[in-house]
Amino acid sequence: MSDMITADLVDLDLSADTKEAAARALAERMVAHGRVTDLEGFLADVAAREAQMPTGLDGGIGIPHCRSEHVTEPTLAFGRSEDGVDFGAADGPADLIFLIAAPAGADDAHLTILSSLARQLMNAEFTTALRSVGDATAAAALIRGEEPTGAESVFEGGAEDSVAVSAAASAETATGTPGQETGEPERPFRIVAVTSCPTGIAHTYMAAESLENAGREAGVEVVVETQGSAGFTRLDPAVIEAADGVIFAHDVPVRDKDRFAGKPTVDTGVKAAVNRPGELIGEVRGKAARGEVTAAGSAGAGGAAGSSGASPVERGGGSGEGYGTRLRVWLMSGVSYMVPFVAAGGLLIALGFAIGGYEINEAPSVMDHFVWSQADSWAALLYQIGGVAFAFLVPVLAGYIAYGMADRPGLVPGFVGGSIALTINAGFLGGLAAGLISGAVVMAIQRVRIPVALRGIMPVVVIPLISSAIVGFLMFVVIGKPIASAQTAMTDWLSDLSGANAVLLGALLGLMMCFDLGGPVNKVAYAFATAGIAVSDPSDSAMKIMATVMAAGMVPPLAMALATTVRGKLFNAAERENGKAAWVLGASFISEGAIPFAAADPLRVIPSSMVGGAVTGALSMAFGATLRAPHGGIFVVPLIGNPLLYLVAIAAGVCVTTALVIVLKGLRKPVPGAAAPGSGGADPSASAPGAKQPVAAA
Repeated sequence: MSDMITADLVDLDLSADTKEAAARALAERMVAHGRVTDLEGFLADVAAREAQMPTGLDGGIGIPHCRSEHVTEPTLAFGRSEDGVDFGAADGPADLIFLIAAPAGADDAHLTILSSLARQLMNAEFTTALRSVGDATAAAALIRGEEPTGAESVFEGGAEDSVAVSAAASAETATGTPGQETGEPERPFRIVAVTSCPTGIAHTYMAAESLENAGREAGVEVVVETQGSAGFTRLDPAVIEAADGVIFAHDVPVRDKDRFAGKPTVDTGVKAAVNRPGELIGEVRGKAARGEVTAAGSAGAGGAAGSSGASPVERGGGSGEGYGTRLRVWLMSGVSYMVPFVAAGGLLIALGFAIGGYEINEAPSVMDHFVWSQADSWAALLYQIGGVAFAFLVPVLAGYIAYGMADRPGLVPGFVGGSIALTINAGFLGGLAAGLISGAVVMAIQRVRIPVALRGIMPVVVIPLISSAIVGFLMFVVIGKPIASAQTAMTDWLSDLSGANAVLLGALLGLMMCFDLGGPVNKVAYAFATAGIAVSDPSDSAMKIMATVMAAGMVPPLAMALATTVRGKLFNAAERENGKAAWVLGASFISEGAIPFAAADPLRVIPSSMVGGAVTGALSMAFGATLRAPHGGIFVVPLIGNPLLYLVAIAAGVCVTTALVIVLKGLRKPVPGAAAPGSGGADPSASAPGAKQPVAAA
């Protein structure tokens, strides 16, 4: 392990002025020593990891890192910058920069060493020593733990000893401080925590160290379970049982989350634990004082993507984030949970129309009239089931916006407010307002200190009762009518759109659909369109908007598929394989099929997609294409008004995006491992050591 970093991998006069340049300078040292086989491929993997979450830390530290198939052995490179390099930390540029390279199949021992470095970076004496060290040899020795840093180095004794030290510290924390007598009336507040990050190499362990340090300063016992790439050891159930609160600091789902149900819980991103651990400890102590606990089963609730734990997008924004960021997260929570209802209900309605025609919306209830042998009865059944599913759109939107803000207590008033929005014809705008109001009301109630005797019934009785009454009053009496009037005015305005105004709206919706490929902006445009047709008799303008949104959303993956087919030499082997799948994803209206391409080359792919999406959106509006189904892609073309021109609009946008991507990519050097010019096929040498491999999508 002693050669993981050597003097040749240290640059004490790093002159780079951007994080990309810094990563390149340090990576070039790795290439020179045979630690990295493909510079550009490795840097693409580093950039993809950086796109998931900035790797700058408070205190002037940058830790760009990734797993990559281009790395031959676990390696560290260290650079010290006099002017600093911006890695996205809140307190400014980083002057200490570690490039951490882990092979795709790194073993547990190697990953433990890398995690030990991450913990050591939380040691102020260690970082101070790095800032004052005079030569590269001494710096490398210091990082390896071969010289004292003013505190015991976690590297001394190797990986096994570092684990033993950590385990001993955890055991001491779990059983109380030495000398504390059992039976004393007062004992420290006890917290158990779980930390995890996408790669499980750096932030996971930094967050753990940061929480433990903050706990010692606050006189709080903190025991952390690190769920990193080297695996994890579950906390003793007795330690969890004795804990007074829980902190989840994670950017990937927490494994076995139900173990922690029934306790005051703070759920946030891993970086919050690195940068502001004291605030998180204070927050969980405040929840404990108010008697707020996580109900059994909610800890493991799946998110919109079907994971076993809520992702940061589905959680409410952390208390240290800006209001704009938190608002975006709250709204995305509602939209993410609403989309499955849109897909299921919309496709059922589309099938009903396909079998029975548009007049099927006038069929009597299948409870009163259903003939097993008649196609119209089955069409009516599908249409009516879809209509029931669609009726949940606004309540689910409002309920899960409130859930994103206030967790489970926000669900009841959110659903109630959303249902009222439907009742008073406030529609989509009413659902947004009801969700935000419900979350705010619950959060305000949660801040009130109440007697201990009442804390047990707060989440089940008191909060739902009071918040629902307040939200109902506001929606029915105070703001409902103005919102309903605004919704009606917006609907009338859309109905009157024609000519140039409709084309401009189509272009705008196309830009939004292709901006972030399934992200917040894309979801806003999609939610706007589906809300317009979520009625029994949608207007012609609403159906034009739905057609425009779906057409534009199909452009990016179809364009990437076409580009990899006609100019395969501009893409690596893995991207050409992704291109084959993108044909199906694009045809199915799954914009996320273009994400692997956008993650690897965002400056070329995203602008090109936006231009093509705008062209398609404008043409769809100009052609007057209409659509009553909110999903389905090419498979619902029979339900589209002016289907031939609609397909022309999609084809035009795909061609524009493809041409732009090819031109922009052609201006750069060919990708290592790409196919020979003109071959357009798979490169037989793509699996060689120098071949660039896929970049995981954020």
